[in-house]
Formats: sequence, C-alpha cells, structure tokens
Amino acid sequence: MSLFEILELRERLIVKFALAGGMRPGEIFALRRGRATATYADVCERVYRGDLDTPKTTKSVRLAALSTGLARDLEDWLKATPDSGPNGWLFPSEKLSTPIRKDGVWRRKVRPKLEEAGLEWVNFQVLRRTHSSLMREEKVDPKVVADQLGHTLDV
Repeated sequence: MSLFEILELRERLIVKFALAGGMRPGEIFALRRGRATATYADVCERVYRGDLDTPKTTKSVRLAALSTGLARDLEDWLKATPDSGPNGWLFPSEKLSTPIRKDGVWRRKVRPKLEEAGLEWVNFQVLRRTHSSLMREEKVDPKVVADQLGHTLDV
C-alpha cells in the first residue's frame, strides 16, 4: 500500500505538494485557490508560526511545477470544496477566514495513518528531501531542482 492510498484527499494533496511539488509546509498552507493551477503553484506567501508572511527567501517566491497526479488531486479538491474565490484559502480552517494549521492536520489526520502503515518517521522535511532525491535520481538539471525547491544552486 502506498502513502497516497492511505490518506484522504485533502491530506493526500498536502503531502503531494511537499513530495511531488517540493514545497515547504508554510508555503502549502498559505496557498490560495487562485494561485494553484493545473500546472503550477504560485508561491508568494507563507504561514509562519500562525502569521501570514513572505516566503523564506527571495528565491522562495516562485512558480512550483505540479505533477499530473498532484494536478488531478487538486482538481478533485477544488470541485469538492466550497468556491471561496481566487483569494480564498486552498486549505481553509472551519472559519474559512484562516488557513488550517499544519500541526493540527498532521497530528490528527496524517500521523495516525502513517503510524498504521509503519511510516511514523515521515514528516514534511522527509517529504521535501525525498523530492530532491527523486529529482537527482531522474537526473533532472540541478538548476531546475533548485528553482523548484526555492533554493539557489549552492544549496
């Protein structure tokens, strides 16, 4: 059974943004509906310690490419959730006026499923590093990988 098969749509999409999109958790949870398209996520905001902020570095402001599987789940998610307009949160809290909190969703929804599957060691850092490793295995140009992750080439 794969990691994606054990998670519900929202949690699977969040994990795919980290694993397939190479995005940081703060970037994922700060995404707005209008900034996530079928081919890329426009990363221009982040949530850091509950506050909306600019991304970690100037290089972190980017268009992160999305895989076809991620784009398919994104399309399903957008159809299944209330359309709050282009400025609405992609992953809203119950109030809809704020994004869901990373720690709450991970602790209540993702971690229990990972533990059942023997994957309790997986976290956002592991997912993001795995993205980088998979790109290296596929011999993707290091500049492309750095751009996708929001790094400079020296990282």
